[in-house]
Amino acid sequence: MKTRHDFRFFSVFLAACCAGLFLPAGALAQSSRPAVPSPTANVYSQQEGYVDANGVMLYYLELGRGEPLVIMHGGPGASHDYFLPYLLPLARHNRLIFLDERGSGRSQKLEDRTQYTIENMVEDLEAARKALNLGKINLLGHSYGGALVQAYALKYQQNLSHLILASTWSSTVAMNQVFVRMKENMAPELRERIERMEAAGLFGHGKPYEQNRYTVDYMIAAWGEGYFPYVYANRPDPNYDPVAQGVTSWDLYREMWGEHGEFVIDGNLKSVEYTDRLSTIKVPTLIVVGDHDECDPSLSKVMQSKIAGSKLVIFPKAGHMTFVDQTSLFIEAVDGFLHGSKRNLTAEDAMQGQ
Repeated sequence: MKTRHDFRFFSVFLAACCAGLFLPAGALAQSSRPAVPSPTANVYSQQEGYVDANGVMLYYLELGRGEPLVIMHGGPGASHDYFLPYLLPLARHNRLIFLDERGSGRSQKLEDRTQYTIENMVEDLEAARKALNLGKINLLGHSYGGALVQAYALKYQQNLSHLILASTWSSTVAMNQVFVRMKENMAPELRERIERMEAAGLFGHGKPYEQNRYTVDYMIAAWGEGYFPYVYANRPDPNYDPVAQGVTSWDLYREMWGEHGEFVIDGNLKSVEYTDRLSTIKVPTLIVVGDHDECDPSLSKVMQSKIAGSKLVIFPKAGHMTFVDQTSLFIEAVDGFLHGSKRNLTAEDAMQGQ
């Protein structure tokens, strides 16, 4: 028995040695090295497509890993494009879903502009959540998108894990008062120039192809000279062009914002009067705003006072585009709120930031 055992051992040993002769060069050495993480761990693929939401085709862009964070843009009538590339770091810990609202960006335009309402967009968002099988979501809205996600939370908060209100308002009456003060603080010559153009009517001027949008002179005066100090502070975008802002969904804008200029909301967004109902929101809520924001910080302070347990972060040296002016602070505040962090940003931290 011992002899047979020794022979079997020798046979196995010999076979192993022979097999080794036919392995690729360096294979034995490589097999002893520790496993190297797959390079795909650092690759973030994106997916895009359309959701048929209540008969309207909505464009979405998705990338990242983690729990879903749905992000709604402002305008009304802009698109998700202005968030990128600034919000890309959030994709490391969140499954980002950017939605272009009905009539905006790459989503379907409607023939009947009366269908552009915040109430319809709430239902679009809910339809997209269901169609994409997202379950409970984290939800972020910026500017008009912040008003939209408030309206969504007031109706569908059972579908929310966290809510983030960025540079927004809960009362159009209060927002219009901010615009009054903004005009009062303008140089007299600029204020008179803007009011003269508003009094003359802002549409129907120039060549036929120009008549359904603001004039170039008004875009420069309002979005350039008037708004710019409230849009950026710390890191103004050198490519900012007030005339380029005029590439928007004008039918939607005129229906929702109104037709009497940038310093009064008198379209159907007059319905945004949510302040007294905010106390019914019980999901964890983060409110962020710039200290030089077009949506004045006083509006955010009111929202914080109404939503129990909500957290307010006021970014220093920041206008309406907080995630451009203070990108790192914005990402840290959002990630810290959603996931916790070793340094969970507070309002005091932010005010002492960059």
